[in-house]
Amino acid sequence: VKGVDSSPLRLPHINHNPAKMIKKILPDLIAILAFVLISFAYFFPADIEGRILFQHDTAAGAGAGQEAKEYYEQTGERTRWTNSLFGGMPTYQISPSYDSTVPLQWTQKIYQLFLPTYVNLTFILMLGFYILLRAFGIPAWLAGLGGIMWAFSSYFFILISAGHIWKFITLAYIPPTIAGIVLAYRGKLLAGGILTAFFIALQIMSNHVQMSYYFLFVILAFVIVALIKAVRAREMRRWLIATGSLALAGVAAVTANLPSLYYTYEYSKETMRGGSELASTAETSKNGLALDYATAWSYGRTESLNLLVPDFMGRESGTAFAPDGEVAAVLNDYGLRGAAQQLPAYWGTQPYTGGPTYLGAAAIFLAALGVALVRGRNKWWIVAVSALTLLLAWGRNLMWFTELAFDWLPGYNKFRTVSMALVVVQWT
Repeated sequence: VKGVDSSPLRLPHINHNPAKMIKKILPDLIAILAFVLISFAYFFPADIEGRILFQHDTAAGAGAGQEAKEYYEQTGERTRWTNSLFGGMPTYQISPSYDSTVPLQWTQKIYQLFLPTYVNLTFILMLGFYILLRAFGIPAWLAGLGGIMWAFSSYFFILISAGHIWKFITLAYIPPTIAGIVLAYRGKLLAGGILTAFFIALQIMSNHVQMSYYFLFVILAFVIVALIKAVRAREMRRWLIATGSLALAGVAAVTANLPSLYYTYEYSKETMRGGSELASTAETSKNGLALDYATAWSYGRTESLNLLVPDFMGRESGTAFAPDGEVAAVLNDYGLRGAAQQLPAYWGTQPYTGGPTYLGAAAIFLAALGVALVRGRNKWWIVAVSALTLLLAWGRNLMWFTELAFDWLPGYNKFRTVSMALVVVQWT
């Protein structure tokens, strides 16, 4: 895949032949239909029986937001304060609803094809990655396969079961955002700008800035590669125009979410992420979160083999080791089955986990094959970003590197659970 197209800047060509247009978009329509069917099939039959998935964070959020919900039902107005949490607190994060985002909410439903809950989540994962691969010029059938491989990494379903839906949705909108950036640097300014603005706006509305932050490394690397090529080809004007259009797209997306961003920023000053004059060593420092608190969930170096080998360091915390197959037979022979069932199912370095981040042996094999065989500059920035975010995910298991990141990366000390950086490795 070439990094940047060198063709002249151009507006989209309008095809006035309906038959040709249908023939052209037919593979994409088939792919979208396949994504819908796969999403329904995965959750079948629960998705047609009205079952409700219990999610710890969702249940806790419902309780925390009950007072605000009742106030809205009684008055028709949204309260910006609740007494349900701590000694009372603003609702800027537990209920980030603003009139300015109503149009975005409707376009989001259209993008999700009004599919039922959970079915729509898997669908937008596949569709977003599909859009990205199509922007790179990948054939529809292969882009569809890529979308399926991305969506069915174990981490996404761990997020669903935990109720981390905002994080999940933000991740679903990141690949099509990058697709817009790719198109802009390939000369398709209108399509690239619209895609970028729309999906950045949806990302911000989804209210999980940390996920977007990690992918700034990806975007920065891609832009630098495009700049290097532009300098060598003496096409700086082209690069500047594309960069300027993307900057305007970013401004438009931020403007659409300005109330949410502003109040979050103001509120953050009064939270542990805003630092503290007391500078408690347990959770906060004068500038942000304390290093020990922020790195409590750090991926172990050996545990990183979970990316390739499922359950390499065990399964979900809180469950007992459940031997089966030959292991169970051997334990039975020695009368150790009962003792084995008392062992923890997870033995990694994190306090607890909902399950391993398994990317798929086939996906990693193909990625390694690509690094070995594919020529061009794209693979090098992909390898570099993969290595960087893997090291960031190690957190306290590579503390000297983590300290550098906390000291030098703007805003990085506002985030906890550094193991989340693995989402970038998953993408690359």
